[in-house]
Order: sequence, then C-alpha cells, then structure tokens
Amino acid sequence: MRTYVALLYSIILGEGRRVVMSDLKAMAEGLGLKNVRTLVATGNLVFEARSTKLSHLERRLEKAFEETFGRHVDIIVRGAEDWLKLAAANPFPAESVDTGDQVAVRVMRSPAPVDAVAALHSCAAKDEKVVSVDGDIWLVFSRERPSSRLLAAANHKRMGIGTSRNWNTVRRLAEMVGK
Repeated sequence: MRTYVALLYSIILGEGRRVVMSDLKAMAEGLGLKNVRTLVATGNLVFEARSTKLSHLERRLEKAFEETFGRHVDIIVRGAEDWLKLAAANPFPAESVDTGDQVAVRVMRSPAPVDAVAALHSCAAKDEKVVSVDGDIWLVFSRERPSSRLLAAANHKRMGIGTSRNWNTVRRLAEMVGK
C-alpha cells in the first residue's frame, strides 16, 4: 500500500452547496481506499491504496465524485514521496514562515507550459513572485493588494489542469503523509 494526496479543484457544487468532507471521505472509502483522511474543508484527501498509475486514481476519483455529487471536478493525485518533494522544493521559505497564507503552489496534472509561466510575470505586482518548480507554479501574493491578478491569470485555460493550495495547507498535508 502507498500513501497518496488528492486535491480537488473545487468543492462548490452550485449556489450555496458545498461538498461536506465526511461525504467526500465516504466516497473515497466506497472506492476501497484505505485510511482516508481529509484536511480542512477545501477538498484535500490523504489515503492509502495499492500502487498504481496516478492517472488511474485521478480517473477513478473523478468518476466517483461525479456519480456521488452530480458534477465533474478535476482531481490531482500525487504520491506521498512526490508531495514531500514538492513541499521541500518551496522556493519561498522566508515568505512562508511569516505569511504562509500568501504563498501558494498551483499543483499541475502536467507541467505548466514554460511560455504561460513566463506570461504570469507580467501579471505580478512588484511585491509578488512567480517561480516554476518541476512543472508546478509557486506564487507569492501581495499583502498590500487584496485582489491579485496572478490568481486569475493562473487558470486552467492558460496553465492546464491544476489546483492551488497555500503553504499552510501544503505543509499540513506533508505532515500527514510524512507520518
């Protein structure tokens, strides 16, 4: 058995409807996944399963999600070792200590296109940062500007399938899989 992290792109089902984490956990257990745990109410799963291709797990989870909740949601899966590697590769450790909620990574299903990542720099304010590490996109958002253009610019259409998590969530998931 291997440990995996699954990240849901969205848990909003429609106006006023969100996925309850206990229902998400029950869905994953219904697939035969073991030791299923959730982290905060934003669609983060940690579970154990037989070693298999990540794309296979993603398809199974996406299909089950659609059958259970009536809506397709992209789900990104990483093995525990890869999640720990992602967390260790944080290019903004100083910023993460003081403002972990302002540092985020867009975890990509496939590596983000180099030209698309380069274009993000033009959307960044002077106090914001963008770095691609192993195909994932790390961002530092401005504390001064409540509405950064970076988040909107780092979307599916430009970057490909992915989902963002702030450093606090990345770190907590790493702690969960590192045990």
